[in-house]
Amino acid sequence: MKKQKRQGEPLEEGMQASGQEMAVEIVEEKADQKTKKAGKKEKQKKEKKILEPQYYHSATNMQTLNYKVYYMKKLEKVFYFALACAVGAAVGYLFYGGIGKDAYGNPTILTYCMNVLVMAGMGILAGSKFLPIRTKQILNKRRRELNEQFRSMLEGLTTSLGAGNNVMDSFLNVREDLKMQYQEDAYILQELEVLIKGIEHNIAIEEMLYDFGVRSGNDDILNFAEVFRVSYRKGGNIRDIIQNTHSILSQKMEIREDIETMVASNKMEQNIMIVMPVILVALIKGMSAEFAGNFVTAAGIASTTIGVACFAGAYVLGQKILDINI
Repeated sequence: MKKQKRQGEPLEEGMQASGQEMAVEIVEEKADQKTKKAGKKEKQKKEKKILEPQYYHSATNMQTLNYKVYYMKKLEKVFYFALACAVGAAVGYLFYGGIGKDAYGNPTILTYCMNVLVMAGMGILAGSKFLPIRTKQILNKRRRELNEQFRSMLEGLTTSLGAGNNVMDSFLNVREDLKMQYQEDAYILQELEVLIKGIEHNIAIEEMLYDFGVRSGNDDILNFAEVFRVSYRKGGNIRDIIQNTHSILSQKMEIREDIETMVASNKMEQNIMIVMPVILVALIKGMSAEFAGNFVTAAGIASTTIGVACFAGAYVLGQKILDINI
């Protein structure tokens, strides 16, 4: 029996050792899984933080603009945020100011605290919501200007090519003509400057145009650049291509202008309808203090909140309906 115990002891020790090794392996596998998950999360965070640059560098090392994005400078952000914050705080105080008054209509400590909270909350909300709206407005304005300037460039190219000039000379002539039409900081003049510098450095003109089309975020410019790139080296009729592109682009812009003229009155009515509730509430509160007290009751606060939400939803829906994409 003693010999059996002595023989069994090493087996038990071996089983314990193998069990410990398995436990260590399981712990290590779990740790590896955790580190992998943490690594994936860090990669996802890094990918989210990577933003599309606002400027690129061309083959001639000149700074080129990315028309698809716009990042406000600090002063711009502060200005627009402060402006929207002030408007939001004023509207918030107009609709929700005076909550917590006593039975005699006198303000209490709760009233002052609620006024501060309402103004701060509405101001911060308005400022944070207005910044992306303003950014979108700037981008849309930039794209419209670029589209119009590109149409002028195509018109000049068609005229120059029709006079017997080659493609290189036509771009040079167009730049000089557009300098008399636009200011020096016009987008199309900057792009022509990059294009001509590329020609001087023996860079393919079709590649420069294609780069411009990609950065523009405009389907018409990109399509023109792709057609030009395919046909230029294969002996296509560049004059007809430019003329057809100019004709199509002009028709689209004319249709857009006609639609904008038709809906201009609707946009004005929409803006008036959004401002009218604020004016009406201000008049009511200014003319009758007793009636203004109804706004700070539970029913008044609930009805005011529902009304503001309805007007905000109607404004967002109206903006989407009146947004023209051609």
